[in-house]
Amino acid sequence: MQQNLDYQHLKAQIKNWALEIGFQQAGISDVNLNEAGKHLNNWLQKQYHGDMEYMARHGEKRYIPKQLIPDTLSIISVRLDYMPAHLTPYESLTIQSNKAAISRYALGRDYHKVIRSKLKKLAQKITEEIGDFGHRVFTDSAPVMEKAIAEKAGLGWIGKHSNLLNSKAGSYFFLGEIYTDLPLEPDQKQGFHCGSCTQCIQDCPTDAIVAPFQVDARRCISYLTIENKGPIPVEFRQAIGNRIYGCDDCQVVCPWNKFTHTTHELDFQPRNDLDDIQLLELFNWTENEFLNKTQGSPIRRIGYEAWQRNLAVGIGNIKTNEKTKQKIIATLKAKLDESSDLVKEHINWALNQFQ
Repeated sequence: MQQNLDYQHLKAQIKNWALEIGFQQAGISDVNLNEAGKHLNNWLQKQYHGDMEYMARHGEKRYIPKQLIPDTLSIISVRLDYMPAHLTPYESLTIQSNKAAISRYALGRDYHKVIRSKLKKLAQKITEEIGDFGHRVFTDSAPVMEKAIAEKAGLGWIGKHSNLLNSKAGSYFFLGEIYTDLPLEPDQKQGFHCGSCTQCIQDCPTDAIVAPFQVDARRCISYLTIENKGPIPVEFRQAIGNRIYGCDDCQVVCPWNKFTHTTHELDFQPRNDLDDIQLLELFNWTENEFLNKTQGSPIRRIGYEAWQRNLAVGIGNIKTNEKTKQKIIATLKAKLDESSDLVKEHINWALNQFQ
Protein backbone atom coordinates (compact mmCIF):
# COMPACT_ATOMS: atom_id res chain seq x y z
CA MET A 1 0.00 0.00 0.00
CA GLN A 2 1.30 3.44 -0.91
CA GLN A 3 2.37 5.87 1.79
CA ASN A 4 0.89 9.36 2.14
CA LEU A 5 -2.38 8.47 0.46
CA ASP A 6 -5.05 11.09 0.05
CA TYR A 7 -7.75 9.17 1.91
CA GLN A 8 -10.47 11.71 1.23
CA HIS A 9 -9.88 11.32 -2.49
CA LEU A 10 -9.72 7.54 -2.12
CA LYS A 11 -13.03 7.54 -0.24
CA ALA A 12 -14.69 9.48 -3.08
CA GLN A 13 -13.19 7.05 -5.59
CA ILE A 14 -14.48 4.03 -3.65
CA LYS A 15 -18.01 5.46 -3.74
CA ASN A 16 -17.79 6.06 -7.48
CA TRP A 17 -16.35 2.60 -8.16
CA ALA A 18 -19.16 1.04 -6.13
CA LEU A 19 -21.72 2.72 -8.40
CA GLU A 20 -19.83 1.65 -11.53
CA ILE A 21 -19.82 -1.97 -10.31
CA GLY A 22 -23.59 -1.87 -9.84
CA PHE A 23 -24.24 -0.94 -6.21
CA GLN A 24 -26.73 1.86 -5.62
CA GLN A 25 -24.82 3.48 -2.75
CA ALA A 26 -21.71 3.13 -0.62
CA GLY A 27 -20.70 4.70 2.67
CA ILE A 28 -18.06 4.43 5.36
CA SER A 29 -18.60 3.39 8.98
CA ASP A 30 -16.22 3.50 11.91
CA VAL A 31 -15.77 0.42 14.10
CA ASN A 32 -17.62 1.62 17.21
CA LEU A 33 -20.75 -0.55 17.29
CA ASN A 34 -21.24 -0.49 21.05
CA GLU A 35 -24.84 0.78 20.90
CA ALA A 36 -25.77 -1.99 18.45
CA GLY A 37 -24.06 -4.47 20.77
CA LYS A 38 -26.19 -3.37 23.71
CA HIS A 39 -29.34 -3.75 21.60
CA LEU A 40 -28.22 -7.22 20.47
CA ASN A 41 -27.47 -8.43 24.00
CA ASN A 42 -30.84 -7.14 25.24
CA TRP A 43 -32.55 -9.01 22.36
CA LEU A 44 -30.65 -12.21 23.15
CA GLN A 45 -31.46 -11.99 26.86
CA LYS A 46 -35.15 -11.94 25.98
CA GLN A 47 -34.66 -15.13 23.93
CA TYR A 48 -36.05 -13.38 20.86
CA HIS A 49 -33.53 -15.22 18.67
CA GLY A 50 -35.37 -18.54 19.11
CA ASP A 51 -33.21 -21.43 17.89
CA MET A 52 -30.76 -19.17 16.03
CA GLU A 53 -27.91 -20.12 18.35
CA TYR A 54 -25.39 -18.57 15.96
CA MET A 55 -26.70 -15.13 16.96
CA ALA A 56 -25.20 -15.64 20.43
CA ARG A 57 -22.30 -17.90 19.50
CA HIS A 58 -19.75 -15.28 18.45
CA GLY A 59 -20.20 -12.90 21.38
CA GLU A 60 -18.41 -9.58 21.04
CA LYS A 61 -17.11 -10.37 17.53
CA ARG A 62 -20.43 -9.10 16.18
CA TYR A 63 -20.05 -5.59 17.54
CA ILE A 64 -16.30 -5.26 18.04
CA PRO A 65 -15.03 -5.62 14.45
CA LYS A 66 -11.38 -5.82 15.52
CA GLN A 67 -12.14 -9.07 17.36
CA LEU A 68 -13.29 -10.53 14.05
CA ILE A 69 -10.64 -8.94 11.80
CA PRO A 70 -7.89 -7.48 14.04
CA ASP A 71 -6.58 -4.67 11.80
CA THR A 72 -10.00 -3.23 10.90
CA LEU A 73 -10.01 0.58 10.99
CA SER A 74 -13.05 1.33 8.84
CA ILE A 75 -15.89 -0.49 7.08
CA ILE A 76 -17.13 0.10 3.56
CA SER A 77 -20.89 -0.53 3.45
CA VAL A 78 -22.86 -0.93 0.21
CA ARG A 79 -26.46 -1.51 -0.77
CA LEU A 80 -27.96 -3.19 -3.84
CA ASP A 81 -31.62 -2.92 -4.89
CA TYR A 82 -33.33 -6.27 -5.51
CA MET A 83 -36.97 -5.62 -6.42
CA PRO A 84 -37.61 -6.78 -10.01
CA ALA A 85 -39.97 -4.79 -12.23
CA HIS A 86 -43.35 -6.09 -13.42
CA LEU A 87 -43.94 -8.53 -10.56
CA THR A 88 -47.36 -9.66 -9.43
CA PRO A 89 -47.72 -7.46 -6.33
CA TYR A 90 -46.99 -9.34 -3.12
CA GLU A 91 -50.05 -7.88 -1.41
CA SER A 92 -52.29 -9.24 -4.17
CA LEU A 93 -50.81 -12.72 -3.65
CA THR A 94 -51.48 -12.78 0.09
CA ILE A 95 -55.21 -12.40 -0.61
CA GLN A 96 -55.22 -15.15 -3.25
CA SER A 97 -55.01 -18.06 -0.85
CA ASN A 98 -54.30 -20.65 -3.57
CA LYS A 99 -51.14 -18.79 -4.65
CA ALA A 100 -47.69 -18.87 -3.01
CA ALA A 101 -46.47 -15.67 -1.36
CA ILE A 102 -42.66 -15.74 -1.40
CA SER A 103 -40.49 -12.96 -0.03
CA ARG A 104 -39.41 -10.82 -2.96
CA TYR A 105 -35.69 -11.11 -2.21
CA ALA A 106 -35.78 -14.88 -2.81
CA LEU A 107 -37.30 -15.05 -6.29
CA GLY A 108 -34.04 -15.11 -8.23
CA ARG A 109 -30.38 -15.97 -7.71
CA ASP A 110 -28.91 -16.21 -4.22
CA TYR A 111 -27.91 -12.67 -3.29
CA HIS A 112 -24.83 -13.88 -1.37
CA LYS A 113 -23.17 -14.86 -4.64
CA VAL A 114 -24.16 -11.68 -6.48
CA ILE A 115 -23.00 -9.28 -3.78
CA ARG A 116 -19.82 -11.18 -2.91
CA SER A 117 -18.76 -11.05 -6.56
CA LYS A 118 -19.33 -7.29 -6.70
CA LEU A 119 -17.55 -6.69 -3.37
CA LYS A 120 -14.52 -8.59 -4.65
CA LYS A 121 -14.51 -6.40 -7.75
CA LEU A 122 -14.61 -3.30 -5.56
CA ALA A 123 -11.72 -4.58 -3.41
CA GLN A 124 -9.77 -5.33 -6.59
CA LYS A 125 -10.32 -1.76 -7.86
CA ILE A 126 -8.94 -0.42 -4.59
CA THR A 127 -5.93 -2.75 -4.84
CA GLU A 128 -5.23 -1.59 -8.40
CA GLU A 129 -5.25 2.00 -7.17
CA ILE A 130 -3.23 1.78 -3.94
CA GLY A 131 -1.63 -1.68 -3.88
CA ASP A 132 -2.35 -4.50 -1.45
CA PHE A 133 -4.34 -3.57 1.64
CA GLY A 134 -5.91 -5.54 4.47
CA HIS A 135 -9.54 -6.38 3.84
CA ARG A 136 -12.27 -9.00 3.98
CA VAL A 137 -15.66 -8.97 2.25
CA PHE A 138 -18.95 -9.97 3.89
CA THR A 139 -22.55 -10.33 2.86
CA ASP A 140 -24.77 -11.80 5.56
CA SER A 141 -22.08 -14.46 5.86
CA ALA A 142 -20.36 -13.95 9.24
CA PRO A 143 -21.02 -12.36 12.63
CA VAL A 144 -21.38 -8.89 11.15
CA MET A 145 -24.02 -6.35 12.22
CA GLU A 146 -24.67 -5.15 8.71
CA LYS A 147 -27.73 -2.99 9.42
CA ALA A 148 -26.00 -1.15 12.26
CA ILE A 149 -22.93 -0.66 10.06
CA ALA A 150 -25.02 0.59 7.13
CA GLU A 151 -26.83 3.02 9.43
CA LYS A 152 -23.52 4.43 10.70
CA ALA A 153 -22.29 4.63 7.08
CA GLY A 154 -25.21 6.90 6.19
CA LEU A 155 -27.09 4.41 4.00
CA GLY A 156 -30.34 4.74 5.96
CA TRP A 157 -31.86 4.30 9.39
CA ILE A 158 -33.15 1.23 11.18
CA GLY A 159 -36.95 1.34 11.18
CA LYS A 160 -39.33 0.10 13.84
CA HIS A 161 -39.54 -3.25 12.02
CA SER A 162 -35.71 -3.53 12.43
CA ASN A 163 -35.03 -3.30 8.67
CA LEU A 164 -32.87 -0.56 7.18
CA LEU A 165 -34.82 2.22 5.47
CA ASN A 166 -33.53 4.71 2.92
CA SER A 167 -35.42 7.93 2.24
CA LYS A 168 -34.86 7.63 -1.53
CA ALA A 169 -35.20 3.87 -1.98
CA GLY A 170 -37.32 2.32 0.80
CA SER A 171 -36.07 -1.03 2.12
CA TYR A 172 -35.96 -3.54 -0.73
CA PHE A 173 -32.18 -3.79 -0.96
CA PHE A 174 -29.33 -6.05 0.17
CA LEU A 175 -26.29 -4.96 2.16
CA GLY A 176 -22.64 -5.93 1.96
CA GLU A 177 -19.45 -4.89 3.72
CA ILE A 178 -15.69 -4.69 3.32
CA TYR A 179 -13.76 -4.63 6.59
CA THR A 180 -10.55 -2.74 5.85
CA ASP A 181 -7.37 -1.44 7.45
CA LEU A 182 -7.73 1.86 5.57
CA PRO A 183 -8.22 4.88 7.88
CA LEU A 184 -11.19 6.27 5.94
CA GLU A 185 -13.25 9.07 7.45
CA PRO A 186 -16.70 7.77 8.45
CA ASP A 187 -19.84 9.23 6.92
CA GLN A 188 -22.52 10.89 8.99
CA LYS A 189 -25.25 8.69 10.39
CA GLN A 190 -28.70 9.40 8.94
CA GLY A 191 -31.48 10.67 11.16
CA PHE A 192 -34.53 8.65 12.15
CA HIS A 193 -37.53 9.30 9.89
CA CYS A 194 -40.29 6.89 10.96
CA GLY A 195 -41.93 9.54 13.14
CA SER A 196 -45.06 8.30 14.90
CA CYS A 197 -45.87 5.72 12.19
CA THR A 198 -46.45 2.19 13.53
CA GLN A 199 -47.95 0.61 10.40
CA CYS A 200 -45.39 -2.21 10.33
CA ILE A 201 -46.16 -3.11 13.94
CA GLN A 202 -49.92 -3.05 13.38
CA ASP A 203 -49.83 -5.14 10.19
CA CYS A 204 -47.47 -7.95 11.22
CA PRO A 205 -49.59 -11.11 10.73
CA THR A 206 -48.23 -12.84 13.84
CA ASP A 207 -47.57 -9.76 16.04
CA ALA A 208 -43.85 -10.50 15.90
CA ILE A 209 -42.81 -6.84 16.22
CA VAL A 210 -43.42 -6.78 19.95
CA ALA A 211 -42.15 -3.19 20.35
CA PRO A 212 -40.40 -0.67 18.09
CA PHE A 213 -37.06 -2.18 16.97
CA GLN A 214 -37.86 -5.47 18.77
CA VAL A 215 -38.76 -8.48 16.63
CA ASP A 216 -39.46 -11.73 18.47
CA ALA A 217 -38.15 -14.21 15.90
CA ARG A 218 -40.14 -17.00 17.52
CA ARG A 219 -43.29 -15.32 16.19
CA CYS A 220 -41.85 -14.06 12.89
CA ILE A 221 -42.96 -15.78 9.68
CA SER A 222 -39.53 -15.34 8.12
CA TYR A 223 -37.99 -17.22 11.04
CA LEU A 224 -40.75 -19.84 11.20
CA THR A 225 -40.54 -20.70 7.49
CA ILE A 226 -36.75 -20.38 6.99
CA GLU A 227 -34.63 -20.63 10.14
CA ASN A 228 -36.94 -22.91 12.09
CA LYS A 229 -36.05 -26.57 11.57
CA GLY A 230 -38.90 -28.16 13.52
CA PRO A 231 -42.68 -27.95 13.35
CA ILE A 232 -44.36 -24.60 12.84
CA PRO A 233 -46.23 -23.84 16.09
CA VAL A 234 -49.93 -24.55 15.64
CA GLU A 235 -50.91 -21.13 17.00
CA PHE A 236 -49.24 -19.39 14.04
CA ARG A 237 -50.31 -21.67 11.17
CA GLN A 238 -53.50 -19.87 10.20
CA ALA A 239 -51.87 -16.44 10.54
CA ILE A 240 -49.10 -17.55 8.16
CA GLY A 241 -51.68 -17.89 5.41
CA ASN A 242 -49.94 -18.64 2.11
CA ARG A 243 -46.54 -17.16 3.06
CA ILE A 244 -44.34 -20.16 2.35
CA TYR A 245 -40.88 -18.55 2.35
CA GLY A 246 -40.30 -15.42 4.37
CA CYS A 247 -42.69 -12.52 4.80
CA ASP A 248 -42.70 -9.01 3.33
CA ASP A 249 -45.78 -7.62 5.09
CA CYS A 250 -43.91 -5.10 7.24
CA GLN A 251 -42.17 -3.75 4.14
CA VAL A 252 -45.28 -3.71 1.97
CA VAL A 253 -47.13 -1.40 4.37
CA CYS A 254 -44.16 0.91 5.00
CA PRO A 255 -44.82 4.37 3.47
CA TRP A 256 -41.15 4.74 2.52
CA ASN A 257 -41.44 1.92 0.01
CA LYS A 258 -43.33 4.19 -2.34
CA PHE A 259 -39.77 5.17 -3.30
CA THR A 260 -38.72 1.62 -4.18
CA HIS A 261 -36.37 1.41 -7.15
CA THR A 262 -36.59 -1.65 -9.36
CA THR A 263 -33.35 -3.56 -9.82
CA HIS A 264 -31.22 -3.68 -12.94
CA GLU A 265 -29.73 -7.02 -11.86
CA LEU A 266 -30.92 -9.78 -14.19
CA ASP A 267 -29.90 -12.33 -11.53
CA PHE A 268 -32.77 -11.14 -9.33
CA GLN A 269 -35.47 -11.78 -11.94
CA PRO A 270 -37.98 -14.47 -10.84
CA ARG A 271 -37.20 -18.06 -11.73
CA ASN A 272 -39.73 -20.81 -12.40
CA ASP A 273 -42.66 -18.35 -12.10
CA LEU A 274 -42.13 -18.10 -8.35
CA ASP A 275 -43.61 -14.60 -8.29
CA ASP A 276 -47.05 -15.95 -9.25
CA ILE A 277 -47.59 -19.69 -8.86
CA GLN A 278 -50.10 -22.07 -7.29
CA LEU A 279 -49.35 -23.73 -3.96
CA LEU A 280 -50.49 -27.13 -5.27
CA GLU A 281 -48.08 -26.92 -8.20
CA LEU A 282 -45.15 -26.31 -5.84
CA PHE A 283 -46.31 -29.05 -3.47
CA ASN A 284 -46.23 -31.54 -6.33
CA TRP A 285 -42.55 -30.92 -7.03
CA THR A 286 -40.48 -34.02 -6.30
CA GLU A 287 -37.31 -33.59 -4.27
CA ASN A 288 -35.26 -33.72 -7.47
CA GLU A 289 -37.44 -31.05 -9.04
CA PHE A 290 -37.03 -28.90 -5.93
CA LEU A 291 -33.24 -29.25 -6.04
CA ASN A 292 -33.08 -28.55 -9.77
CA LYS A 293 -35.47 -25.61 -9.77
CA THR A 294 -33.95 -23.93 -6.72
CA GLN A 295 -30.34 -24.39 -7.80
CA GLY A 296 -28.53 -21.12 -7.10
CA SER A 297 -31.54 -19.81 -5.16
CA PRO A 298 -31.67 -18.85 -1.46
CA ILE A 299 -34.76 -21.06 -1.16
CA ARG A 300 -32.69 -24.19 -1.62
CA ARG A 301 -30.95 -23.78 1.73
CA ILE A 302 -34.07 -24.67 3.74
CA GLY A 303 -34.23 -28.09 2.07
CA TYR A 304 -37.10 -30.07 0.62
CA GLU A 305 -38.56 -31.15 3.96
CA ALA A 306 -39.04 -27.61 5.27
CA TRP A 307 -40.33 -26.56 1.84
CA GLN A 308 -43.02 -29.27 1.98
CA ARG A 309 -43.80 -28.37 5.60
CA ASN A 310 -44.37 -24.73 4.68
CA LEU A 311 -46.45 -25.62 1.64
CA ALA A 312 -48.68 -27.96 3.66
CA VAL A 313 -49.50 -25.07 6.00
CA GLY A 314 -50.19 -22.76 3.05
CA ILE A 315 -52.45 -25.35 1.43
CA GLY A 316 -54.33 -25.85 4.69
CA ASN A 317 -55.18 -22.14 4.57
CA ILE A 318 -56.67 -22.19 1.05
CA LYS A 319 -60.22 -20.87 0.94
CA THR A 320 -62.05 -22.86 -1.68
CA ASN A 321 -65.26 -24.34 -3.02
CA GLU A 322 -66.32 -27.98 -2.67
CA LYS A 323 -65.01 -29.11 -6.07
CA THR A 324 -61.51 -27.70 -5.53
CA LYS A 325 -61.53 -28.85 -1.92
CA GLN A 326 -61.66 -32.48 -3.04
CA LYS A 327 -58.67 -31.94 -5.34
CA ILE A 328 -56.71 -30.35 -2.48
CA ILE A 329 -57.52 -33.22 -0.12
CA ALA A 330 -56.47 -35.78 -2.74
CA THR A 331 -53.18 -33.93 -3.36
CA LEU A 332 -52.38 -33.79 0.34
CA LYS A 333 -53.22 -37.45 0.93
CA ALA A 334 -51.11 -38.52 -2.06
CA LYS A 335 -48.00 -37.14 -0.34
CA LEU A 336 -48.61 -38.67 3.06
CA ASP A 337 -46.89 -42.05 2.61
CA GLU A 338 -43.70 -40.62 1.13
CA SER A 339 -43.34 -37.75 3.61
CA SER A 340 -41.25 -37.47 6.77
CA ASP A 341 -42.94 -37.38 10.16
CA LEU A 342 -42.45 -33.61 10.28
CA VAL A 343 -44.20 -33.07 6.95
CA LYS A 344 -46.93 -35.62 7.77
CA GLU A 345 -47.84 -33.65 10.87
CA HIS A 346 -48.39 -30.52 8.78
CA ILE A 347 -50.25 -32.40 6.04
CA ASN A 348 -52.60 -33.85 8.65
CA TRP A 349 -53.12 -30.38 10.09
CA ALA A 350 -53.96 -29.13 6.60
CA LEU A 351 -56.40 -32.00 6.03
CA ASN A 352 -58.14 -31.14 9.30
CA GLN A 353 -58.74 -27.60 8.01
CA PHE A 354 -61.02 -29.08 5.34
CA GLN A 355 -63.15 -31.21 7.70
